[in-house]
Amino acid sequence: MSSLKRMTLFPTALVTWFFVAVVPALGAGPEPGRLGLQDPVTPTADKIVAFHDLLFWIITAISVFVLALMLYVMVRFREKANPNPSKTTHNTVIEIAWTVIPILILVFIAVPSFRLLYFADKAPEEEVEMTIKAIGKQWYWSYEYPDHGDFTFDAVMVEEEDLEPGQPRLLATDNALVLPVGTTIRVLVTASDVLHNFALPSFGIKLDAVPGRINETWAYVHPEHAGEVHYGQCSELCGVGHAYMPIMVKLLSKEDFAAWVEQAKEEFARVDSPENRTSVARKATAAE
Repeated sequence: MSSLKRMTLFPTALVTWFFVAVVPALGAGPEPGRLGLQDPVTPTADKIVAFHDLLFWIITAISVFVLALMLYVMVRFREKANPNPSKTTHNTVIEIAWTVIPILILVFIAVPSFRLLYFADKAPEEEVEMTIKAIGKQWYWSYEYPDHGDFTFDAVMVEEEDLEPGQPRLLATDNALVLPVGTTIRVLVTASDVLHNFALPSFGIKLDAVPGRINETWAYVHPEHAGEVHYGQCSELCGVGHAYMPIMVKLLSKEDFAAWVEQAKEEFARVDSPENRTSVARKATAAE
């Protein structure tokens, strides 16, 4: 095989590998060896993917330009082509250009970056329809639903020997955080012991959980994702059980979510909740 054929075969094989192995994985869920971002299910995640794609083309253009410049310099100014090298030590135009152009590139990147940060921070108060609270503990998450009876429950990782078919290892939990689609949700995140991090890639959420502090973000899941299950993990090195602190989210339609809430109120009723205290008082009165 000639050297020319070998040179053209490699890029052809590389492009083929990209479209066969990489592109299908871009739309998949979490899986071993996958490449690319998870499918976005919220407006914030949509914007993160768009920003990622913008940065990809910017860094590609910079890399190609630098590579071309290096090749040009190596060929144009090699010893054979320049037996008498230039003794120039300064070039004002070039020095200004290589200072100003990177600044302009960074400003161009900063504008959408800051817009995305503000967009992801919190939803307008008038748009919020419900609130959930995630509490990081060693080493599991607890979830509270203050707008739906103020019940709470823990979500502990399912051990490998207890996994059911279809449940991913190190990601499935015994109880899932259940959320309705088509709803603007305020997400409050805190911790009870050490620093944790509530990270849901497909939601575009990655928020520190700090003891004694409540951090806020939001989510609105597009209605077409009803019935899906999404996963995340604690992304802060929080101790020996850090790798075993997953997040499992079930997405339901508003009707199915309302039915689940009624069931959850009974299953996860808090002993100290006002509703439970009233119920206990009524039973005691009836017994007398």
